[in-house]
Amino acid sequence: MSAPNVIGLVVAKTTYSFEHPVIYMRCWHNVVAFLNYETSLSVLPVSFLLSENILAAASRQLRSLIGQVFDVITLSKPKTNDAVVNLTKIISKLSPLVGNLIEFEMVDFLNSQHGSVDFGTWVRQDPGFPDALFVSHIKPSPGFEIKAWFPLATEITARFRESQYRLQHEETNICILAWLPERIIFGRPQIIDVCVVSALSVAESRDLHYHNPPDYLVIEPEDTSSRTKNLQQTNTAGYRFQGTEEELRDAKRFVEESGLANERYRTELPYQNHIRELRALFPYRLDTNFAKIDRIDHEQIERFKNRVMGTRINEHTIREWGKVLLGENDEDKLEALTRLLI
Repeated sequence: MSAPNVIGLVVAKTTYSFEHPVIYMRCWHNVVAFLNYETSLSVLPVSFLLSENILAAASRQLRSLIGQVFDVITLSKPKTNDAVVNLTKIISKLSPLVGNLIEFEMVDFLNSQHGSVDFGTWVRQDPGFPDALFVSHIKPSPGFEIKAWFPLATEITARFRESQYRLQHEETNICILAWLPERIIFGRPQIIDVCVVSALSVAESRDLHYHNPPDYLVIEPEDTSSRTKNLQQTNTAGYRFQGTEEELRDAKRFVEESGLANERYRTELPYQNHIRELRALFPYRLDTNFAKIDRIDHEQIERFKNRVMGTRINEHTIREWGKVLLGENDEDKLEALTRLLI
């Protein structure tokens, strides 16, 4: 499909009669597919751009970061064996700091790319959701929630609590960046792999994984749209049952009688009212471990985790490096790192 044909289809989309909806939708989906995968955004008139085009182009740009080294901080090469051993014990504590630095860099990176920046600007929202937002005339505004992962730690510790309701337009993606120092325990941060997934798909997987009344409840935030932006609530919460056996039997009876037992999780108010009533009638405690990305069984994220842990660096997979560096045997650590220190 040539560029003139694309423009022709876009014009058809904006003027075509709804008397032929099948042709209308087929033409428009062809345009979207072409714009997402074959055309530079900068060749199109601004009025033809969609949030999904901006998001698709930026997602490809973020995936291209694999192997990229970020000059935001440098860990010096340890000079003694004791320094090597000590560094292996504390390097994971640097993960939050380096992760935040990498996340800051993402906005600058996106703004340096050709295409979408011709029509708007990526800005960092701190605090705020999502982390990176594309500010322009295009609505809804596309954005990324950015999570940095240090795979020598035990798991992806980042959480995602945003409500499904907020994500229905699918204008937000989650970008997980796996990083390590260039030389495992020293050097500059290097991107090992990148995972970009729909934020809505993550929220749906999270709620499906956790919600299991009466044992576990996922509850949507109440309507706070009338409040100022900084006071609005948009995060879900998880509650774990902590009553007696007799209370659990009564809670199960409530679930059966209310119809909750036969329904999938929903964000609509009638369903949520039943869930809130259940929580009010029986003892529940807030689960502080709720919504960890590592635990929600999202198919694409699970594949990404396995791919990262199987990546070979300096003769060992990351999974193997993790076992050595998190282990108790200092001699094993020194032996594994000897080649890197030469």
